[in-house]
This record gives sequence, C-alpha cells and structure tokens, in this order.
Amino acid sequence: MKTKALFLSLSIVMLPCAVPAQDLGNQMTKLGQTLFYLNNYYLDTVNFPKLMEQMIVHTISELDPHSYYIPAKDVRAASEPLEGNFEGIGIEFSIILDTLVVVAPVAGGPSEAVGIRAADRIVAINDTSITRIGLTNERVYGYLRGPKGTKVRISVARRGVNELLHFEITRDKIPINSVDAAYEALPDIAYLRLTRFSLTSTEEFLDALKDKFTRMPKGVILDLRGNSGGVMNTALQITEQFLKKGQLMVYMEGANVPRMDEVASRQGFFFDTPVVVVIDEGSASASEILAGALQDWDRGIIIGRRSFGKGLVQNRFPLNDGSLIHLTVARYHTPTGRVIQTPYQKGDQEGYYRNLIDRYARGEQFSRDSIRFLDSLSYKTLVNRRTVYGGGGIMPDIFVPQDTTGYTPYWSRMIRMGIVVEFMNRYIDGVRTSLSQKYTSFSVFNSEYRIPDEIIEQMVAFAETKNLVKDEAALRISLPFIRVQLKALIARTLFDSSAYVRIINEWNDPAYNKALEVITNWKKYEREILSR
Repeated sequence: MKTKALFLSLSIVMLPCAVPAQDLGNQMTKLGQTLFYLNNYYLDTVNFPKLMEQMIVHTISELDPHSYYIPAKDVRAASEPLEGNFEGIGIEFSIILDTLVVVAPVAGGPSEAVGIRAADRIVAINDTSITRIGLTNERVYGYLRGPKGTKVRISVARRGVNELLHFEITRDKIPINSVDAAYEALPDIAYLRLTRFSLTSTEEFLDALKDKFTRMPKGVILDLRGNSGGVMNTALQITEQFLKKGQLMVYMEGANVPRMDEVASRQGFFFDTPVVVVIDEGSASASEILAGALQDWDRGIIIGRRSFGKGLVQNRFPLNDGSLIHLTVARYHTPTGRVIQTPYQKGDQEGYYRNLIDRYARGEQFSRDSIRFLDSLSYKTLVNRRTVYGGGGIMPDIFVPQDTTGYTPYWSRMIRMGIVVEFMNRYIDGVRTSLSQKYTSFSVFNSEYRIPDEIIEQMVAFAETKNLVKDEAALRISLPFIRVQLKALIARTLFDSSAYVRIINEWNDPAYNKALEVITNWKKYEREILSR
C-alpha cells in the first residue's frame, strides 16, 4: 500500500493556489495594512495575539464542519486520543456556536458507561453554565479532564428530550486500545470490535487473531459500531487484509488536489474469507471507508444502520507559533466513486449537526423505509453490479433497527446519575477475590454465574439514598437487561473488555445475532445479497 504523505503525515505541503497569486497578495496586503493602522493609530492597546486567534477561528468556521484551529497549547492534547494515555470523562467533542457538542463517547470510557450519546450538548458543568462563554479546547480540557476517581456533574440538552439530563461521571484513565474485544464467537468464527483506528490498531488487530486462533478463521465479524475513525493509514492497512493486491480502497480528490488512489499493496490474509462488517450511526470516517471498500468490491456484507457520513480529508498545517490549522483539502470517494460525506452548507455547522440529529426524529434508527436516496446518487458495485448509494454515509446491505426494549427512564436515570457504576465498583471490590477463586475462566463464569436478586435489591436501595425513587413497573421491564449489564461489568473486572462485550452481544443484540446468522450461512447470503 502506498502512503500518501499529503494526507497521512503532518508535514507542510505546498498546494496550488486556489486564487490568482496577485488577488491573494492584495488580500494579504489589505490585512497587513489593517494591522499596521491598528498598531500605530488606534487609541488603545490592541491584544494582537488574541485578535489573530479570533480572526482565524471565525474564518475557518465559515468553511466546512470538519475544519478547525488548534491553539499551540492544545496541540499535544489533541493528539493524545490516538497515541497516549490521559484521564478524564472520555468524549470526542466539537465546539459549535460556542456550545460543547459530543461527537462520540470513547468506547469503554466513563461517559459511555453513564449513557452519554453522540450529539448531546453539554450546557453546564458542576451546575455552572458553559454556554456562550467563549469556549476553547483548553477550557473544555480543564473542565472535563482530571485525576482518576474524581467526579464531575454535567447537564446535557438532548434532541427530543424536553428537560435537561443530569449525569455524574467519575473520571478514569481513558482506554486507548482500539481492539475492544476479540474472541471466537462460534467455532472458527472470529469476532473483533474496533472502537477507533489508532497508531497501533493494525498490530492489535493481527495480534488478537494470532492469540485467539491457531489456524485461519473461516469467517470474520468486524464490529465498527461507534467507531468514529482515527488514523486513516491504519484503517487502510486493515482494509487491505480483506482485498487482493491492486484493488482500489479509496481515492481522494479536491479543488487543489489531483486524484490520489490508495490501492492494496499486497494480497490480504483474509482476501477470500467471508466477512461481515457491523456499522451504525456512530461509525464515521475511516470506518466508513473500510465498509465502503468491502461493499463496493462485493467483498463483504454490511449489517446494521446507516453510518455517520464523514468523508472529508483533513491535513494539519503548522503555524509559526506552534498552533495548527486542521484544514479540509479533499473528499474521500469509495472505489465506485461514491461520496461518503453528508451534504453541508459552508459556515452552517449548526445546520449540519442538526440534520444528523434529525435522522433520529425521522425514525432512521428504527426503519429502513424512513431513509430515502436519490436515483442520481446510485452506483454499481465493481464485481456483481449491485446498486449502492452515495450522498452521505454507508447504507448497510442488511438493515437492523435499534433495540430499545430494555430501556426505561428509571434505568436510564440510574445510569446517568452514576449510581450503577458507583454501586458496582463498591460491590465488586468486596467479592472480587471470592469470584476469582470460584470462576477461573470466562467460559465457566458465563455459563454458571447469575446476578442474585439481593444485588438488584441493594442497588435499588442505594439509588434511593441518592433520591432516585424506586419504580416497580420500570424495574420489571428493564430487569432482564439490568441483570446482563451487571454481569458484564463483573466479567470485565474479572477478565477483560472482551468478556464485557461478549456478554452484552450474546444476550440479545439483534445486529450481532444477524451477523452470526449471515456468517454461518454464508453461501445463502452471498447469493441473496452479494449477487443480486
């Protein structure tokens, strides 16, 4: 695989001028004159560093929704989710119209544990409003990061919910491993959940397969739900594991960037192994490129819900004070030519994210019929000439609606208040040794352990001490799901994150169950899906 330095490094790149050099020079002269007059004739002292930062931020806000400015003091922190450890609440975020918006909770992190969702707007921290106060990345890090074990209260405005939602989150070390789970789902069937694409993802991916399998798996389930992207080079290295040498994985093209193709540099280890990719509305960017490439080559079956729709190429351009401009320079296209990016109006970040939130209101997470594609955006796959669509995200071959049957406002509030995490941490501390001695393997634990009724009763009583009144009717509805959640939390402490994911998956995850059905009946679904 060829590595394109333009997109995959942080080096300075000279691009062709979008406007004639004389016109650009005139504008730069105009700006220089303005600053000269301010410096020499304005009646008061001018804070030029602050003025320039504000100007840059405003200018870039008039572009696409994924270009942004990183002050010098925030540059290191902006790279930590991909290459280092840090402690905090674990969210990816954007600042939109001076409002803190959650892009995605970090999988396995404390925010995900209490139910923070993508598109939530954090409006208050520790009962103090943070809206319209001139938010910066540095201020957000100051609010949300902190030593492991410390608590922070946040208030969230959520689309479709009339009142503010209040969460109590215990800060923790944010997990950076990208392979969150890897296990043998069925004999010779590998299941891997990738929560992000980091610098170590390819090594983690291959090592996980080596550790779990002594021979080549007969099928692979790749779970990319909630994977918001990351290092593109890594995603392409994993994509080519499922393709043949020379097959196009993605191409990039922009007004000032000629088309650049990324092709598989060698035949992948799994080039003819049945593969199912599971996606949802939280799958974005690099996840969509992987799913789109396998779909376009009729190489794998995509299951789940329509992905996020982020298909813009950014490069980091350093400025003289150590700050960076994270600037969109091109668009990603799948091998058939589909544009992954959801449409947007320049400068309207609010409308862009509101449109994504409105997908939920239109019922996209529950019904395939609520999703409409224009015929003009249809494409043909490269082998079997199936119809696929561009225009925003990757539409799965098999749609699986979101299952919310186990959720009730009572259980949801218990999670948001941090009651479940706090109670289970205390409970597990008291029984860890005895459980470890009794259940020496995950398989024994999974088959034999059941959550005792008294644990549920104790947790409900603990919640009442936190002013959450017991709701008998809601408890009956959520009880099966609660038992599974608590068992999974114990399994994660006794074993690892794979144990947690496996218990949740195997209980009643419709997308996971469908993936198993497809991978074990591959010939049937290959005829019905990939050859239609």
